[in-house]
Amino acid sequence: MSRSVRTRPEASGQALSEAYDTALLDLDGVVYAGGNAIAHAVESLATAREGGMRLAYVTNNALRTPDTVAGHLTELGIPTGAEDVITSAQAVARLISEQVPQGARVLVIGGEGLRVALRERGLVPVESADDDPAAVVQGFGGPDLPWGRFAEASYAVARGVPWFASNTDLTIPSGRGIAPGNGAAVEVVRIATGAEPQVAGKPLPPMHRETILRTGARRPLVVGDRLDTDIEGAFNGEVDSLLVLTGVTDGAQLLAAPPQHRPTYVDADLRGMLGGQPDVVEAGEGGFRCGGWTATAGADRLELDGEGEALDGLRALCAVAWTAAGEGVCELDGGKALARLGL
Repeated sequence: MSRSVRTRPEASGQALSEAYDTALLDLDGVVYAGGNAIAHAVESLATAREGGMRLAYVTNNALRTPDTVAGHLTELGIPTGAEDVITSAQAVARLISEQVPQGARVLVIGGEGLRVALRERGLVPVESADDDPAAVVQGFGGPDLPWGRFAEASYAVARGVPWFASNTDLTIPSGRGIAPGNGAAVEVVRIATGAEPQVAGKPLPPMHRETILRTGARRPLVVGDRLDTDIEGAFNGEVDSLLVLTGVTDGAQLLAAPPQHRPTYVDADLRGMLGGQPDVVEAGEGGFRCGGWTATAGADRLELDGEGEALDGLRALCAVAWTAAGEGVCELDGGKALARLGL
């Protein structure tokens, strides 16, 4: 499908929490980090919910069950029910259920979240390639997942059993830093078998479909911190997105974003849901202005003049960078301009 290439962050005269009926929120880097709530998250989400916006929490992590995730959020001061949590385990379980008979056995390489999701779809989790599984499913199993589980998956996949993966994120954040994610574990089985799994999680369509089916959202807003999962997932689902700068994405990555990684809106944190978004307007000679800042393209770098809110400067820089890049990636150096903004 042909779609226009985004060349600047969009404006909104309404608060985003009023313009959209449902927020599809990533968790790590958006709502919490290292198990603790991110600054302004609890209050912002409460205000959005009180104003009538539905909040749904969408995670690629297949290890924890929706009940467990909801309990964690509630402990942080964000009242949440299991029905408000959508996981990649649920998305992959639905995908499998559409391709194997009701009551089929599925070899599980992962944690309890996968087992609960499979049972919800009427499938039977099993532990061995010798249990005659109709499918193999692989999801994040935590740091204590035994190495032998990858061998078990490999035996079944090598026999031609269909292979599914909840997601292929190579890394996952932890309280001690960045750890290998499910994508790294999927690579182990891929190397051993030469096979390719069907993948359900963000940024692929099965995950977006799962969120819409479970929430009934008519005008959803994806809210995330990762360009390659959250924002690309919104792009693939053809819905709007808000990038918050509380997680892994920094200013330089945003300026260099290809079309599928360019968010509709950019803000510092979840307070951005509670207000409108400013206009980014053309300022002549290829420049763009937002607030008190004007950004232009120099011979080999992005230039920035003016003063005001740092985020306005970043939005103006995005417009210049994305316009210069078109359907590619901006190669102009934005380091000096970003440093001036403290980003």
